Amino acid sequence: MKIEKIKLFFAFLACLGLFVFGQVAKAQDTQDQKMQKLNSEIEQYKNEISRLQTKANTLSNQIAQYDAQIKLTSLKIAQVEDKIAHLGVRIDQLESSLTVLTDAFSTRAKETYKMARTGEVFYLLVSAPDLNKAVTRFHYLQKIQEADRGLLIKLQEAQTGYQIEKESQEDLQKTLEEEKARLASQKTAKANLLKVTKNDERKYQELLTQARSELEAIQAIVAGKGQETSVGHIGEGERVASVIQGPSCNSSGSHLHFMVASNEATQNPFSYIKGGVGFENCSGSSCGSSDGDSFNPSGSWNWPINPTIKFNQGYGVTWGIRNTWLGRIYSFHNGIDINSPDATVRAVRPGTLFRGSYSGSGGCTLRYVHVKHDENNLDTYYLHVNY
Repeated sequence: MKIEKIKLFFAFLACLGLFVFGQVAKAQDTQDQKMQKLNSEIEQYKNEISRLQTKANTLSNQIAQYDAQIKLTSLKIAQVEDKIAHLGVRIDQLESSLTVLTDAFSTRAKETYKMARTGEVFYLLVSAPDLNKAVTRFHYLQKIQEADRGLLIKLQEAQTGYQIEKESQEDLQKTLEEEKARLASQKTAKANLLKVTKNDERKYQELLTQARSELEAIQAIVAGKGQETSVGHIGEGERVASVIQGPSCNSSGSHLHFMVASNEATQNPFSYIKGGVGFENCSGSSCGSSDGDSFNPSGSWNWPINPTIKFNQGYGVTWGIRNTWLGRIYSFHNGIDINSPDATVRAVRPGTLFRGSYSGSGGCTLRYVHVKHDENNLDTYYLHVNY
């Protein structure tokens, strides 16, 4: 009777394994087909974006790129959502398998313990009518022990697999939120461009020209090509200029472009300016949105303008470069763009003050001030100002 129970138990485990793995394989086939279709569409839109980027920089082309990017991101969201849904099914299956295997192992452990405790193993052997029967029973008792060990291994594998899948699900959920934020940014960037240009090609080209001229001027000023006049020594915190209110040369609105440089190489101003000031982050899709550039000052200098700081663009590869037409003009922002209700601009450190200007291809003269610091071989530049 014991031998028959063991055989039935082995058969049950085999059927259970076939059923679970059959369901997983069936779901995997369907998932693979969906993924193949989504991957094909994603590749199609990547190629379309690459093609558009080689075309003339027109408003219609830029809008077409936004549309392609929006569609691409939407497909990526669908892809991640499908993976999460499929992973949820697999996790449910693993949970069921884990429950069954845990129950089965618990039952077998109890039975094995009971047989050992009561001496039933010895009885099965000595009660055999002949040597062949005893050998057969000993063989099946060995199978019981092997099955117990195999069951324990399967249980441990199921627990490990379950944990890995749960961690994967958490990672995918994070990716999903990032893609949804990217989609919202792309839609906002498209809407903002249409709002600024009023869907007018001429206005779009004016924006591009203005950005190119500003980039030319900024690079020339840092390289020492501006026309400068020495004013004399200036102390830390002393007024050096005021931010021009409204549009000005190479600027569509009020802001201070603040740069830190060492031997004509710009550095991140946030490495020098101290934190703990009131600010409004407007460097992303909208003021206060979570997709903007990091506002993380960590230095000791006072700010060149008084709080509350309106933060329009950060240093490096910014949100504007990644998501708007600005990425067509430059790939790296070499300062920070900030503004304040108070237009006063102050020196962040003591040094020699220079008043300067640069007249470039844009046909206007960009005014700035430059402070050559007394220490550390550093220079700071303050652009779009009056003095």
